[in-house]
Amino acid sequence: MAALRAAARARTEQREAAKAAHHAERARHGRPKRSLDELREIARRGAAELAGSGIGADDEATAEQVVAWAAREFGTSVAVACSMADAVLPHVVAAQIPWVDVLFLDTGYHFAETVGTRDAVEQQLDVTIVDVRPELTVAEQDAAHGKDLFARDPGLCCQMRKVEPLHRTLAGYEVWVTGVRRDEAPTRTRTPLVTFDEKNGLVKINPLAAWSFDDLLAYATRHQVTLNPLLNDGYPSIGCQPCTRRVAPGEDPRAGRWAGLDKTECGLHV
Repeated sequence: MAALRAAARARTEQREAAKAAHHAERARHGRPKRSLDELREIARRGAAELAGSGIGADDEATAEQVVAWAAREFGTSVAVACSMADAVLPHVVAAQIPWVDVLFLDTGYHFAETVGTRDAVEQQLDVTIVDVRPELTVAEQDAAHGKDLFARDPGLCCQMRKVEPLHRTLAGYEVWVTGVRRDEAPTRTRTPLVTFDEKNGLVKINPLAAWSFDDLLAYATRHQVTLNPLLNDGYPSIGCQPCTRRVAPGEDPRAGRWAGLDKTECGLHV
């Protein structure tokens, strides 16, 4: 038992040393963020290079090819946005960009399972977790806007707890990577692999856009990647606990998000 604990400690120390060395190297070789026009042009070229014959075509670039392109174009100025429904996207990106920054929107309303997945990802993958928090705690928001704002004005709640914090954080990067897939919702069926995000002022890539949910699960199984336990408990799409319910078999995967409200997106991808 002592030998196992010692081996675990040694592994942790090795990982921390590798992370520290990476970030020191990153600091030494950092460069100023390129202009919006330069980034728009990179996005245009990337979209042309990776799109093949068009959205959904057989000759579209694979997820790995999209990440390889991002690594060449942006080096370490890359942020991965991860909801911690699973660790597939961080795993795909970290395979080519070790210790990449993984942004977790810590809204204060997450399921315990989601926070546990975040902790597991930090321990198991060669990534750097960055907790992105809103300006107000839940208690401060309740005091300023009334209790349970999510039930009365979910759009404003998402804006303050997700959209604005992410916008502030993305200002330090040239590209962000999302796990958006075309099969998730009608609003996402035309998601490109590469685009320019005018709202946040940087390139946006969606390496898993062409994947199905089954593709994601198959990858997780093949590579033994962490999955949020809620995925096997009727939650194919996982958001904040108060605004997410279980989905019935055959129901739209995102039907459990903001159920009963005229809302289908949190605002991050629109």
